[in-house]
Amino acid sequence: MRFTPSALKHGAQKKTADFKDAVSSKETFVAWLQNGDSDDDCNNRAWTNKDLEPTGPENRNWNWFNYVTFFFGLGFGNWTLGSSMIGIGLNWWQSIVVIFVATVISATATWFNSKAATTYHIGYPVVARFVFGMWGSYYVVGARAILAIIWYGVQLYTGSSYLVNILHAIFGHHFTDIPNSIASSMGFTTQQMLAFFLFWLIHIPFILLRPHQLRGFFTFKAAISIPAMFGLFIYCLAATQGNLGPLYSGKAPSGSQFGWFFMWCINSGMGNTATLITNQPDIARWAKTSRSPFIGVIFANIVAVTLSASMGILATAAINNKWGTDLWNPWDLMTEIMNRHWRSDVRFAIFLCAFAWMVSLLATNVAGNMIPFGSDASMLWPKYLTIVRGQVVVHILAYAICPWKIMFSANTFLTFLSGYGIFMAPVCAIMICEYFLISRGNIFIPSLYNGTKSNENYWYTGGWNVRAYLAYVVAVALPFPGFVGTLGANVSESASNLGHLGWCLSFSLGFTVYWAVNQVWPHENVKNTKNLAREELAKDSFVDGIEQEEETKEARISLSAKV
Repeated sequence: MRFTPSALKHGAQKKTADFKDAVSSKETFVAWLQNGDSDDDCNNRAWTNKDLEPTGPENRNWNWFNYVTFFFGLGFGNWTLGSSMIGIGLNWWQSIVVIFVATVISATATWFNSKAATTYHIGYPVVARFVFGMWGSYYVVGARAILAIIWYGVQLYTGSSYLVNILHAIFGHHFTDIPNSIASSMGFTTQQMLAFFLFWLIHIPFILLRPHQLRGFFTFKAAISIPAMFGLFIYCLAATQGNLGPLYSGKAPSGSQFGWFFMWCINSGMGNTATLITNQPDIARWAKTSRSPFIGVIFANIVAVTLSASMGILATAAINNKWGTDLWNPWDLMTEIMNRHWRSDVRFAIFLCAFAWMVSLLATNVAGNMIPFGSDASMLWPKYLTIVRGQVVVHILAYAICPWKIMFSANTFLTFLSGYGIFMAPVCAIMICEYFLISRGNIFIPSLYNGTKSNENYWYTGGWNVRAYLAYVVAVALPFPGFVGTLGANVSESASNLGHLGWCLSFSLGFTVYWAVNQVWPHENVKNTKNLAREELAKDSFVDGIEQEEETKEARISLSAKV
């Protein structure tokens, strides 16, 4: 199904008809709940379905241009990233340098973490099996799924702020004068609740699609969001005649403390992209070739993030200096523009700008949270959940977590989410180390769907790669006290400094410790790949898609025989 109104309508009609057939009897409903393409082992546990198996050639339709537009659109959502740097004492050029360095590190890690997916066309959950073991993968997949649920709801709430701008621009005081019947302790108003519900509804067509069906939407997002952001930037500079004022709001530490402070700023920038690094296999698996994402990840990503954050710094600094305000969020800036210039042409311009920004947040939420949760859900319960069903689940849970309460009163919890990168950084590091250095790019694909002791490649120790978790614990333990300090606990200066290293320290430790452990205590799969050339198994017909369905059936028959 292509991303067109007629295709969406046809898909919705088909799914509605399927559901009506499913509820016609108890037997058909039970059959509908179960995936017909899942397979049970002797413990009646499914280990595979179509969403977990390598992407077939017919769905590998993301080329280099799709990845360029994807990362350009995603990167231009970082308008407010620079404001956090200015707010803690960096000047404008230091902030831009920090953002650039953080983005280069992020893009490099993203590219390396996508290699297994672009070569073997498997998503993050299956790559996790390859590295952490058949059972060990459940923790790293579940941890990401929980994070995706929370951020999905938070992004829904953030995106609804632009819908408030849209409704304000269209209906004027008829919208803003709606009586507020919601208690102030809830953290939002009746207008915001209406906008949140409408934005929640707008997401529904997208939860029914898989990533290979969304590439056109991400291109559309880039096409409208980039001009909108440049338009707002030009307005801010034109309205202020380029008078930026003081481009800092505090005093940064000096001397030796500035080095720790600088690293803390880099890690703050990394926290903005840490989720993207982890999620990349779920996007990269749809690539036409293993090099298709390269230009998008390395070039478009770095340019878009740095340019967007720089524009945000300069534009909002100019407006705040001119108007005597403290506006950093684009939706607040748009509201203030309408309040000061209530004319039809201004309202129309704000409508277009807010619409583009809303689409940008929608696409970011789909790519960064909805798709990853759907992918995770298809592995956590593959007998019943597919990517699409998982996306339906996270969409429902978005209301259950009450994101407006999180944004209104849970500052400590938001700090925790921002620092969550120290828990996910070593996961990426261990994955990269295993693929490039330990297994040298060789993955035994059929073994990734065998959850029994007969799996000589990825069963490890009772289904767990103990070496991977040893490296993970060490990588998290060192910066953890400093992370706790950011939540309000009293910690030593040394612990605080290590906490400043955050993502970078966790990643480096995870990579180094995992490599070192495998030098003195190699896991069993090392001997299975030692005589293979680099990425030799990538030439297997199962990966190439040649007779993939037949080989899948043969693998399942073989597994059943062993059981």
